[in-house]
Amino acid sequence: MSFEVKELKTKEEMIPQLNVLQFLYPELTFDRYAEMLTDMLNANYGQVAVFDGDKCVAISGFWFGTKLWCGKYIELDNVVVDPTYRSKGVGKLMSDFLENKALELNCTILVLDAYTTNFSAHRFYYNQGFGPKGFHFVKVLNEDGLT
Repeated sequence: MSFEVKELKTKEEMIPQLNVLQFLYPELTFDRYAEMLTDMLNANYGQVAVFDGDKCVAISGFWFGTKLWCGKYIELDNVVVDPTYRSKGVGKLMSDFLENKALELNCTILVLDAYTTNFSAHRFYYNQGFGPKGFHFVKVLNEDGLT
């Protein structure tokens, strides 16, 4: 298989890849996704996708920003690989792409959240050089707003 990694920069490039995100969020609708992208693209959001020919087989959102404790950073967000393409190096392609992008932007760190019960993700990210630095605490204010 020959994969191609592409950075998606516009809503028009991102929307057609909704079907891959639905592996993680099956209830995410076209309208809701389009609405969320409008907000997110105004806040330093981007996406990286891996294609097998014309078919998107993996996608990751990312945020670029600056924080007091670390300076510039990229945060990976919703890394999703089509189940039939898992363990084929697709996740590593996205991770490597985003690491190189972070280096180009003079970032000091890459960060991400992984659910505490997602042990396969933990193993993958440990193998990519990530390690836990703290806890991500969440206080839900509107249960209906969660995807």
